[in-house]
Amino acid sequence: MTDRLLRLSRQVAHALRHRPEDYGLALDGEGWVGIEELLAALARSKAVWANARVEDLHAMIAAADKQRFEIAEGRIRALYGHSTAETIEKPPAVPPKWLYHGTTASAAARIRAEGLRPMDRQYVHLSPDRETAKTVALRRTASPVIVTVRAAEAHAAGVTFHYGNDQVWLSGSIAPTHLAFPTDESG
Repeated sequence: MTDRLLRLSRQVAHALRHRPEDYGLALDGEGWVGIEELLAALARSKAVWANARVEDLHAMIAAADKQRFEIAEGRIRALYGHSTAETIEKPPAVPPKWLYHGTTASAAARIRAEGLRPMDRQYVHLSPDRETAKTVALRRTASPVIVTVRAAEAHAAGVTFHYGNDQVWLSGSIAPTHLAFPTDESG
């Protein structure tokens, strides 16, 4: 991804995931906003984006290592990671048997005691495999702890899960009883 597309991706993430109000944007209940509305908001926010076009957004999405945004019918949205006050509705989905959460050692101690919680986001972010969870955790620590989520079990107990994309599942809080840690994993 070029430096310009990376900067555009960060700006779009800020606008669609965290601070749409700073850009004068109103996301609908599923997080969508018109592409032209977003481009105008970006141009107002920073002169560098005055010439941004829909083709730039498509190039940004195509060049990304992770699917973070979606474009459809003249609209765009962030697929996950929202910290906005309004909840972005995601349709419920049946999770696979196991999901994974990569974290730091200190956070793992809290998770063992309190379970997984969304913290400053709307959902808990989970990975479909250990390697993806490790990659996520390596952004925050050199020694990641991979927590195994007994997702099918948690789902049967009433935890709602949502499919984000091929690399991300989302959920509500998950009690420690549905989690396994490296020293006590049984799956």
